[in-house]
Amino acid sequence: MMTLVRERAVLSTSSRPMLKRYCRLQFDPVRDAWALLAPERVYWPNDVSLEILRLCDGQRSAREIVDRLAEQYETPAEDIAEDVEDFLQEWADRLVVAL
Repeated sequence: MMTLVRERAVLSTSSRPMLKRYCRLQFDPVRDAWALLAPERVYWPNDVSLEILRLCDGQRSAREIVDRLAEQYETPAEDIAEDVEDFLQEWADRLVVAL
């Protein structure tokens, strides 16, 4: 009998998060909202979550995402870093974001 064990990916400030290849953001005109589509799942991210997910392009590091959001929302990066990092880790644990 073979047992599969999944190792948890852990976020670091140098991680370059990106949506998993089987996930995509899509606008739903009926609900007038953005959805994150994953196999057999649909997530309805709020505005801030959507901004974070849009920045998960595999090019920006987690630190660059925090800096970009801090600039966009005109707030110190250290005030939002923990929340953004927690969000990215949670969505990585959901197997939606690759680290």
